[in-house]
Amino acid sequence: MNRLTRLPILEPRLQAALEYIRADSHADIGSDHAYLPLHLLSSGRVQHCIAVEKNLEPLLRAKHNAERFGLPLESRHGDGLRALALGEVSSLSFCGMGVATIVALLERDSHLLKGIDSVVAQPNDWVEPLRCWAWNAGFWLEGECLASGFWNYPVLHFKRGKGKDPVYEFVPLELGFSFGPLLLTNRDLLLISTLERQKTRLEGLLSHSNPRVEGDLKRVREALEWLND
Repeated sequence: MNRLTRLPILEPRLQAALEYIRADSHADIGSDHAYLPLHLLSSGRVQHCIAVEKNLEPLLRAKHNAERFGLPLESRHGDGLRALALGEVSSLSFCGMGVATIVALLERDSHLLKGIDSVVAQPNDWVEPLRCWAWNAGFWLEGECLASGFWNYPVLHFKRGKGKDPVYEFVPLELGFSFGPLLLTNRDLLLISTLERQKTRLEGLLSHSNPRVEGDLKRVREALEWLND
């Protein structure tokens, strides 16, 4: 029986991340059960994979699953990129974390990004800080999508580039950072439905006279207007 058929089916958000990953050597930061790296190995999308975990319990879970499915996953105890040697991998993934955690790990150890060509991220909340990080760090947005689940999870793929990312030439920069330049230009249906829900929710909060609500609603309306042009 093929190993891939025995692995648990990936959640849509992790399946979306997997589709963006192909590398000789990859590290999944905060891997938990390690299903994503195990699928990467089993499908041949990566040749070598390291599951990095800061906490002991998920690290042991990752090791157990690697043994259970007979796959050569290396599970490593460490704090983010600090668990990796410089140049050891060319590709990274961060799935199931808050965007502040992902950006903090990337910024804290930016010197360890030398040799990293690809970063895939699936934050559990908003995305703007991650797009701003990539804009300033020299990573271009190669792909992005929304994956259905408890809510619509953003999944982003960045590749190292030179100069400013040209993908933002086609949309207003602020809207691109907030809602995704590729999602906007592709008129993504999940994005449109998400924006419509946000508009309804924020309009219901207007009576509280909250400047943040007013600002968020203004951006959502601007995005919908741009999409309808």
